Amino acid sequence: VQLVESGGASVQAGGSLTLSCAASESIANTYSMAWFRQAPGKEPEGVATIYRDNGYTAYADSVKGRFTISQDNAKNTVLLQMNDLKPEDTATYYCAADSVGPAAGPPTAGDFAYWGQGTQVTVS
Repeated sequence: VQLVESGGASVQAGGSLTLSCAASESIANTYSMAWFRQAPGKEPEGVATIYRDNGYTAYADSVKGRFTISQDNAKNTVLLQMNDLKPEDTATYYCAADSVGPAAGPPTAGDFAYWGQGTQVTVS
């Protein structure tokens, strides 16, 4: 599975962005897809995840109420709607997929084998 992210940009604090992750092939319903981010000098952080079968979602506390993950099954695409962006949201955002069941909390990088190349989000 190849994943390609898009939508990263530079925005002002308080602004919004929508990131998109397109899969090269149909993703099985038993898979989860997730968004991670990594800022320079920091460990990767699991931002949000969605279980494809039932659309169950989970988020990091740092983005709850501001970010929304959703999926378009017909297009094999996962979106991350980001509102009320803050400077601390600045990072490279990565999409990931793997046969992970519905999560009770934010995604863990080690659970995902398939990754995109990343898209940069800068909030000033």
